[in-house]
Amino acid sequence: MKQTYIHDLSSWIAGFTYSVPVQVRFSDTDMYGHLNNTVPFVYFEYARIEYLKCIGLMNDWLNPDGKKIPVVADLQCDYVKQVFFDEKLSIYVKAESVGNSSADIHYMAKNENEDIVFTGRGTMVQVGRGSGKSIPWTEEEKSLLGFEMSK
Repeated sequence: MKQTYIHDLSSWIAGFTYSVPVQVRFSDTDMYGHLNNTVPFVYFEYARIEYLKCIGLMNDWLNPDGKKIPVVADLQCDYVKQVFFDEKLSIYVKAESVGNSSADIHYMAKNENEDIVFTGRGTMVQVGRGSGKSIPWTEEEKSLLGFEMSK
C-alpha cells in the first residue's frame, strides 16, 4: 500500500482498537455486485459516529442546546481490494492526531479473511453551532480522543 498517511503499516494497524461490523447490502453494490465506490464514505461515517459515541464525545454534539458540533472538512478513501455483495466487513476507526480544534481520523476496512480492503482518512473539525467557527478541544475532549494537551 502506498497511502501517504500510513508511514509504517504494522504500527498503523496496531493503533486501531475500535471497529464496527458491516454487511454489504445489495443496495451498496453496482450491477456487477461490486461495492459502489461512494459507499465506503457511508461506512466511515457510521464507524466514526459509533466510535465517538463509544468514547463519550457525542453527548454535547447531540444535545439540541449544545454549542458545538463536528464537521468533516475532508475525507479520502483508498481502495485496496474488491468488495462484493453480502461480504462481512469490520470498519476500524481511530483518532490518529489531534490539533487545536481538529482531529485526523483514520479508517481501515477488513474482510472476513482479515485482508485490508480499503483505508481512509479525514479531518474532523469542532465548530460553533451558530457561528460555524472552529472551537478548540478542551483537555477532556483531547483525552477522550486519546491525546493529552501539550504543555
